Amino acid sequence: MSAFRSAHDIPDARALILAAGEGTRLRPLTLERPKPMVLIAGRPLLDYTIGWLRDHGLTNIAINLHYKPEVIVQHFGDGSAFGVQIHYSHEPKILGTAGAARKIKAWVDGRPLVVVYGDVLTDLDLHAMLRYHHQVITRDATAAVTMSLYHVPNPTEVGLVGMDATGRVNRFVEKPKPSEVFTDLANAGVLVLQPTVLDLIPEDVFCDFGMHVFPMLLQAGLSIYGWVIPHDTYLLDIGSPEKYAQANREWPEHRRRKADVRPAAANS
Repeated sequence: MSAFRSAHDIPDARALILAAGEGTRLRPLTLERPKPMVLIAGRPLLDYTIGWLRDHGLTNIAINLHYKPEVIVQHFGDGSAFGVQIHYSHEPKILGTAGAARKIKAWVDGRPLVVVYGDVLTDLDLHAMLRYHHQVITRDATAAVTMSLYHVPNPTEVGLVGMDATGRVNRFVEKPKPSEVFTDLANAGVLVLQPTVLDLIPEDVFCDFGMHVFPMLLQAGLSIYGWVIPHDTYLLDIGSPEKYAQANREWPEHRRRKADVRPAAANS
């Protein structure tokens, strides 16, 4: 039986925000705080991420912690002030993107899991992505992951994804050499996992989705599907000083434009 109760309402899904990294490229901003707590328009990036998940109906949220964990815990507490319930997953040693998901398997408790990379600033339509995920798991019993994708100008710096005509991923290359570039579609940093994926991730060792899990799933005959984000989606990895400055320039104006569109649409 599917854990999705309807195409629009997904109360049984849970979310994981990956927040354990040190953010060395953003120093000195990250000397006293983890990367997801750097300020965008005066508020921590993680504020926006949690609000975005909450507004899409995901209120059970795990956050993995390693570097400066107290900064996040002191700011958010149990999450109730932000309209969510937060489960903290402490990592004495970094477990990687997939290892972090494996560590919270008991908390996930057989539900679909939305994984969000902690340095991603976005207003992605998560309802639309989850509807797509529900469609693919309904028609394809081997479907294990839906990966958000976006077009990138710098394909050698990211993980590239190739798909067939059905949206099924048939190739994945992490940060390829120039001679290996075959597309400009890349992992956008938001995933939806079937809970069975967690069973395949080794416990308590470093494991990365791009480097380890995705190739393993394809080799095992399981399906990964790509969902290309709509063209008007805002999505930016703020992990470099240049991208951090870009986010602070663009995000306030983007939010103002979105706020202006909503009343106009309601009155039309």
